[in-house]
Amino acid sequence: MEYALSVVIPVYNEEENVQPLHNSIREALSNLDKPWEVVYIDDGSSDDSLSILESIAADNPETTTVIAFRRNFGQTAAVAAGIDFAHGEIIVLMDADMQNDPADIPLLLQKIDNGYDVVSGWRRNRKDAFISRTLPSRIANWLISFVTGVHLHDYGCTLKAYKREVITDFRLYGEMHRFIPAYAHSVGAKITEVPVTHHPRKYGKTKYGINRTFKVILDLFTVKFLLSYANKPIYLFGGVGVFMMAASVFMLGFLFIRKLLFQTSVVQSSFFLIGIMLMILGVQSILMGLIAELLARTYHESQHKPTYTIRRVINDRTS
Repeated sequence: MEYALSVVIPVYNEEENVQPLHNSIREALSNLDKPWEVVYIDDGSSDDSLSILESIAADNPETTTVIAFRRNFGQTAAVAAGIDFAHGEIIVLMDADMQNDPADIPLLLQKIDNGYDVVSGWRRNRKDAFISRTLPSRIANWLISFVTGVHLHDYGCTLKAYKREVITDFRLYGEMHRFIPAYAHSVGAKITEVPVTHHPRKYGKTKYGINRTFKVILDLFTVKFLLSYANKPIYLFGGVGVFMMAASVFMLGFLFIRKLLFQTSVVQSSFFLIGIMLMILGVQSILMGLIAELLARTYHESQHKPTYTIRRVINDRTS
């Protein structure tokens, strides 16, 4: 059976939530005029989440798939597995803690039907602790928007809808599931966001803490490099190298001019060692950029990876 919509849900120790969640999803999607499925990924739960999911899958074999990890691999790995096993042309991600409302899914799909490739949920009235959850999230959202250039109010909201074509050409690692809109934007996806309902958690414990904000910041360095410099790493390494070499020339030039005018020793100045070190590091940085350029070309050419993406072709005569 072909599905138009796949709802992908990572699950970790949510035994009290998964059955009510599935009932809510079935109620929200029952009136859709397109076939749908739900893909649950049990991320190594230590409670009865998996057994409940197995029961749900047994009762709903046509619409439910359950993927059971051997151990806890994290939310990003669970999202990646869900995307790999999903069959729908539209993929909706959401949490299993019942804080996302399945009733908002048709709202996301409406935006997809209006021509958008990515629709991000925005928890405008968030029902979480301000200091430990909401404030760090706002800081992270501002930082991600500033660095990536993709301005969204709520990167941390898992409830998002994607066209399959814009999220299947990259792999997810670390905590990078929250950066999927930025990756999609890099291949030309049209992105919008809509306010969605956010419920307070009734059962279970949150898996998020303030420490996740620091992980996001570290992953942001990787994302920025992949989005801006993966295809032309020489721009980053070469730019840094040229800057250091220019600083070295300035320092050494200053020392030699001072030597000519005031007969001051060049080699006894600490700026001499700093200048020499910057010159060496600058040359090394440029060489690293050239090596990275070779690696980038090897990556694209050995795997036949295109350096462009196509939205559609009109009157294709190549075949």
